[in-house]
Amino acid sequence: MIRAVTFGAPLALMACADMQDQIARDAARQAVRPVLAERFPGMALEPASDCVIDNASAGELRRLALAATQPALSPETSALVAEIATRPETIRCLATDGLAPFLR
Repeated sequence: MIRAVTFGAPLALMACADMQDQIARDAARQAVRPVLAERFPGMALEPASDCVIDNASAGELRRLALAATQPALSPETSALVAEIATRPETIRCLATDGLAPFLR
């Protein structure tokens, strides 16, 4: 019994952390999409949002997830999304994944 708890507890914690990460990412998308729609009109929002979220740090994801709970997006949130969107890694992702819907 002790052995099952010893091995099961870390697995449960990992699953919980993965779920928390996914919840934060989903919430952050709610803050990212309106900014992308405003700043980059015509861009496919789903893949572009994924590119921004995938290239955000853990702290940035937390800030974006919290911003999604606010009634209106702040200039700080808009600036954060723009900063992440203009990083070289994000631009590469946008060039491949963000433009893919337009190339089909």
